[in-house]
Amino acid sequence: MKPILYLAAPLFSHSEKAFNEELTGILSDKFDVFLPQRDNHLIVDLIAGGMSVDAARRKVFDGDLAAIQSCDVLFAVLDGRSVDEGTCFELGYAHASGKTCVGLQTDPRRLLPIGNNPMLQCTLTQVLQSLDEVVAWARS
Repeated sequence: MKPILYLAAPLFSHSEKAFNEELTGILSDKFDVFLPQRDNHLIVDLIAGGMSVDAARRKVFDGDLAAIQSCDVLFAVLDGRSVDEGTCFELGYAHASGKTCVGLQTDPRRLLPIGNNPMLQCTLTQVLQSLDEVVAWARS
């Protein structure tokens, strides 16, 4: 059996979803990847389908927490001027749960001149900087 990897990343724009799918393809050789946009629910879809906002929030939240609890590794996409707030929560929850946490940050922008906020940086065993590094990491 492959270890289970939870892919924490923004999933709102077409480009974000496509990047997440690309990463899933790379990581699927060595991991069973839980991709929230594919394996849980998107809140906008649940609401569009008639679910109340509160019920949709709870369904997404509970599903993602259960997936984090059962994963072996949380892989967090840290790109952007600031890291996506959902990804920050998932990363903190996984770290507090004793999970291995790895980041990918291909974007050089940071809010702090010294790099990432320590509350992010210190949760991560390593931060990869390219898809080639992701491939090498997944193979190791």
